[in-house]
Amino acid sequence: MRSPQSHLRNGGADNLSPPPRNNFPPSPHDIRFQSTLSVHKLKRFNSLILVFRIATFVFSLSSFVFMLTNSRSSPPHWFDFDAFRFVLAANGIVAVYSLVEMVAAVWEITTGTTLFPEVYQVWFDFGHDQVFAYMLLSANSAGTALVKTLKGTDTCTVTSAFCVQSDISIALGFAGFLFLGFSSLMSGFRVACFVINGSRFHL
Repeated sequence: MRSPQSHLRNGGADNLSPPPRNNFPPSPHDIRFQSTLSVHKLKRFNSLILVFRIATFVFSLSSFVFMLTNSRSSPPHWFDFDAFRFVLAANGIVAVYSLVEMVAAVWEITTGTTLFPEVYQVWFDFGHDQVFAYMLLSANSAGTALVKTLKGTDTCTVTSAFCVQSDISIALGFAGFLFLGFSSLMSGFRVACFVINGSRFHL
């Protein structure tokens, strides 16, 4: 007769062993689901960037047009003042840049790839967003200071429409700066993800 100890050493020990682990790889269905979810998240992210680019373009272009048309047959004219020339040039540059970025965003949404190689695209977007945002802020701040100075003189008393239109142009420029700042935050996020994960978006 076999002793209980021998039974535990043989069959009983097998009964006490833990069940085998399930080391099967994830099913193709799970992989496809995760991939589809990541693509949707990336498209939503790029669509949000596109909205900010469109808003920046609209406000900057409107500011440019208002300042450009702020001239009449008699002085003053916008080109008589350095600050207003700066406002015109800065908003015009940002409008053109935003148009290029809109094309790049649409391309990325439709194709899933960047217009330029990814490493160049993320740094191009972030660097130019930073530079142009500071430029736009400086230009509109200079224009605001000039308008305040003109309101203390006879310029705005005689031709009040000139100063009113200048105010509108500068206000639109500040709105463009606000949305460009949002775009800069988004492009900064893309750079951070690229540096950490090697991809422009953390999926």
